[in-house]
Amino acid sequence: MAKSEEPVTIKKYANRRLYNTGTSTYVTLEDLAAMVKMGEDFLVYDAKTGEDITRSVLAQIIFEQEGKQGQNLLPVTFLRQLIRFYGDSMQMLVPRFLEVSIDSLTREQGKLRQQMGQAFGMGGFGALEEQARRNMELFQRTFSMFGSFGRQDESESVPTNSEKTPASEGDLGELRRQLQEMQARLDRLSDKDKDKT
Repeated sequence: MAKSEEPVTIKKYANRRLYNTGTSTYVTLEDLAAMVKMGEDFLVYDAKTGEDITRSVLAQIIFEQEGKQGQNLLPVTFLRQLIRFYGDSMQMLVPRFLEVSIDSLTREQGKLRQQMGQAFGMGGFGALEEQARRNMELFQRTFSMFGSFGRQDESESVPTNSEKTPASEGDLGELRRQLQEMQARLDRLSDKDKDKT
């Protein structure tokens, strides 16, 4: 099915059935998920009121995907932090921040796939897990930076001067440099152990 220029209109009826007006067929949430994966845009309207309910239907698709064994993308920590932003003064910044973050991830996915291939070939799952752990820590620090503006009285950890939050390319460069130094130290220690044997 070719991508159309205009979003497809999906109507949701009172009996919870979804009707694709582009193909004149009833569809399921799985069908809509497949459309999203193919890059096809759609808008969902309540057939009776005409209200745009696209956001709630997309959230329902995510909820169903998260319920499948082995399909989880959203860590519990992330979900809790996200819930905390509802009704918070920072709520209006979160959607744009998430859009920018996911756009960046989408643009970088080719590099990530290549790095994953290298990790499987050279370091196995351990290297991949370590990279995922570091990425999650970076993401959580970034979120805690947002939370620190209006909620310093909560029991959430706020980065201190000794625990700088990476927020710029320079900070990422500094992290890379530190990792390279640690790797060099490990290599030297490994070489010393070899010399002893």
